[in-house]
Amino acid sequence: MVDSLFYVFATMTLVAALFVIASRNPVNSAMGMILALVGVAVNFFLLEAPFLGVLQILVYAGAVMVLFLFIIMLLDVDKVAQQKVPWSAILTGIVSLVVFGGIAVCLVNNHQTLPETGTLSTPNAMPVAENPLAYTTGAKSFGYTLFTKYMLPLQVAGFLLLISMIGVVTLSKRQKNSSKTTA
Repeated sequence: MVDSLFYVFATMTLVAALFVIASRNPVNSAMGMILALVGVAVNFFLLEAPFLGVLQILVYAGAVMVLFLFIIMLLDVDKVAQQKVPWSAILTGIVSLVVFGGIAVCLVNNHQTLPETGTLSTPNAMPVAENPLAYTTGAKSFGYTLFTKYMLPLQVAGFLLLISMIGVVTLSKRQKNSSKTTA
């Protein structure tokens, strides 16, 4: 039963992701993205990772997508939506899809090269000096790993989000100033 539900929600996630790409309306694309993120969260729940499922819903489907919707509302996206997509962009997208699809197929077919045991193989072990990245389902070990081993990627992601937000504010101010001078 769990396997069939997994495939149902994985298919829903893929269809929603395709809708994000295919939709010309940015608001519809954002709604498709929310549906895809909820599908991923349900799959986390089915894989018995409720902490990641709740984080997926609260952080990504909630906060980040609300931020994206505000950005879409700030920018004048109607002019962009009416423009035609150049053939070079379509060709680049198709080539990227084929390349990344081929990489994904190669990774799935070479699954036997993955290690069967490692530091994450002991269930319900708390992080200690000998094994600081032991697997547990608690938030304490997740936070420990996030703020020790993955501190730099976390900082870089936060910095990139800050830069993108500053860029959006700058673009929206520039568009408002240009509309005032033409009026």
